[in-house]
Amino acid sequence: MTITEIIEFMERFAPTRLAESWDNVGLLIGEHDAQVSRVLTCLTITPQVVREAVEQQVDLIVSHHPMPFQAVKKITDSTTVGRMILSLTGSQIAVYSPHTGFDSAAGGINRQLADAIELTDIQTLIETETDDPATIEGTGRIGRLPTAMPLDELARSVAKIVSAAHIDVVGDSEQQIETVAIACGAADSLLDDAVAAGADCLLLGEARFHACLEAQAQNVGLIMPGHYASERFALVRLAEQLAEAFPELTVTAAESDVDPIRRFG
Repeated sequence: MTITEIIEFMERFAPTRLAESWDNVGLLIGEHDAQVSRVLTCLTITPQVVREAVEQQVDLIVSHHPMPFQAVKKITDSTTVGRMILSLTGSQIAVYSPHTGFDSAAGGINRQLADAIELTDIQTLIETETDDPATIEGTGRIGRLPTAMPLDELARSVAKIVSAAHIDVVGDSEQQIETVAIACGAADSLLDDAVAAGADCLLLGEARFHACLEAQAQNVGLIMPGHYASERFALVRLAEQLAEAFPELTVTAAESDVDPIRRFG
């Protein structure tokens, strides 16, 4: 088994052609022909995840968020990114990231969220040209609930589905929600698209304060389980999907990949 074979699977599952122009996706560290027997999936590569990968003698990390994300001019132990890259390369651990290609894929994170809350008539929030008109892929999703429900009731359902420790909501708790737009992660830039599409509510990971005010002014509810919770569940599932596709591999989701935000009081 080589990294190239896993890349080919990921390209079918979450094509990098769907990634946003600003993104950094694909094989970011490593050699295409390197042998692979152990794979670790995670939402974000952190020093803790790197340590776990080294201890488990992993050959490849499939991380949703790219690392590095921006161009790096120096790779030294004076920065967190530099130390992680040095540790990974020193242990011959490759890194692959699908990121926004995974968000927008036909079976990607946004579609998984749409299916989990049982939306019907699911379409992309922003259409993307595709060779197969029958394939629904592109930025965000929008669909209808089988039965309209109060905003807070939908929020409680979302929190349970993604195992969110906390959830933020903007809007009247009793507002009836029928049409829901979905955009995982930091996606408040899609609020105008959700409004234009006639959404009663936008389910996203997180939003800036002024975007929350604008949603309130537009009478569009926001459900925000957090950036981590809105995406992490799909990386746990991805470990299962890779294990099913490649029975000869040992694939696990990183246990040290945890939400850095905690709330109390």
